[in-house]
Amino acid sequence: MCRPMNTPSEPSPVASPGLVDRAALTRYRARADRRGFEPFLHELALTEVQDRLSEVNRRFSDVAIVTGAPDFWRAAFPEALVVADDDTLALQPQAHDLVIHALALHWANDPVGQMIQSARALRPDGLFIAAMLGGDTLTELRDSLTRAEAQVVSGLSPRILPMGEIRDLGGLLARSGLALTVADQFPQRTSYRDLFHLAADLRAMGETNALAARTRGLTRRDVVLRAAEIYQADHPDPDHPGRVVATFDLVFLTGWAPADNQQKPLRPGSARMPLAEALASKRTDP
Repeated sequence: MCRPMNTPSEPSPVASPGLVDRAALTRYRARADRRGFEPFLHELALTEVQDRLSEVNRRFSDVAIVTGAPDFWRAAFPEALVVADDDTLALQPQAHDLVIHALALHWANDPVGQMIQSARALRPDGLFIAAMLGGDTLTELRDSLTRAEAQVVSGLSPRILPMGEIRDLGGLLARSGLALTVADQFPQRTSYRDLFHLAADLRAMGETNALAARTRGLTRRDVVLRAAEIYQADHPDPDHPGRVVATFDLVFLTGWAPADNQQKPLRPGSARMPLAEALASKRTDP
């Protein structure tokens, strides 16, 4: 996610094969739905989105949601248009006053293109909110698998999606053509019995390894067992002995479609009072 990219004037065609194997991602999501979808991350994202919307003094009437979990988000926003997070979004220009990109942007081969398409679907002064995984998400699992594979087979293979840092993601948001952009982060540390419990939960979320460069086939048993040992030893849950922790960092990106009635930042050098003078005027004698 934090790889460098140029800002496209049009949603750019994705180079093949791309970072993400979209066909595999679709299969994993369908498997999760068949076997019982785990909505834990989406529930967290929904709560945060609703909190943010409650702080906006406006009623949104034409909502679009971009997501890989359509049933969950359709239940939360029954009147919304729910579309898949395909490379080309099924959104019409200026058709919506709110677009929510719900926990799918971290799987985008072209995240800037997704933001640009979402921005174009907004009417002037419409709101864009994206919830995505980033930061230190699954850092414990990444560490354990990397070290285990290096020790057992003396090599490495891509196993966990690269996660963008909030500063980089905020920079991508600013390049989307949106105004008044904000990026913030909601860290969540979760307790699991062990690595296998976490892996089962990730499968139920549809968040397993869909990297295009991943190694095909099952991971060697001795690598998995060594990773579980490392996880248990180095990433214990301090509040629940015998269990391990897993980090999920939810990143929220918000921005507004430009409009004439929006607040505008002052031009550089337009301040009427030097900063030093302004600070001096605030001082009081002890």
